[in-house]
Amino acid sequence: MLTERLFSLAQGGAESILWILLALSVISIGLILERWMTLRQVTSRSKRIRARMKEALQANNFDDLEDIAKDRDSLEGRALSYGLRYTKESGVEGLSEVFTSFALLERPALERSLNFLATVGSNAPFIGLLGTVLGIMKAFRDLSQNASSGNEAVMLGIAEALVATAVGLVVAIPAVIAYNSFSRQVRTSLQSLETVREFCLAYAKKKGKG
Repeated sequence: MLTERLFSLAQGGAESILWILLALSVISIGLILERWMTLRQVTSRSKRIRARMKEALQANNFDDLEDIAKDRDSLEGRALSYGLRYTKESGVEGLSEVFTSFALLERPALERSLNFLATVGSNAPFIGLLGTVLGIMKAFRDLSQNASSGNEAVMLGIAEALVATAVGLVVAIPAVIAYNSFSRQVRTSLQSLETVREFCLAYAKKKGKG
């Protein structure tokens, strides 16, 4: 019968679920550390470029943009380099599309692994809940086969089964926090490209490219 097969699956299902959650936890931690280091560098470079652009704006010296555009390590520096080259060759018409295309090309690299973290964060609790259900099924089946074990054995089996739910939450919470934090950093980095675009427009108008 199908029910018997499901009960047979439940015998080792809870432990298998724990191993799956452990694997997801290890992978998530590795990806979180990788994204943290990568986006930390991106954010640090962006702050440096924005500070230089702010100084150029305060000094009304847009010629400094030429030097800022040489910083190819930063997202803003590369965008500024492409924007200035475009305005020199073609003027400001179509400049917004250039920056939009640049953002679309850079977004996948910035958002790498974020979908996986979102998936783990939303599904790990359900995986843990599945482990708990399988564990409870095993506990009651063991009780039915050995009635003399009493309530203590059932309580112990249920307590062990609940570990899967707890582990699922432990895996999900850091993934959700990391996903939200990294997504915010990516949005901030991409939004800063709008500032760079406006600087390019101002530069082009000053140079008579408008």
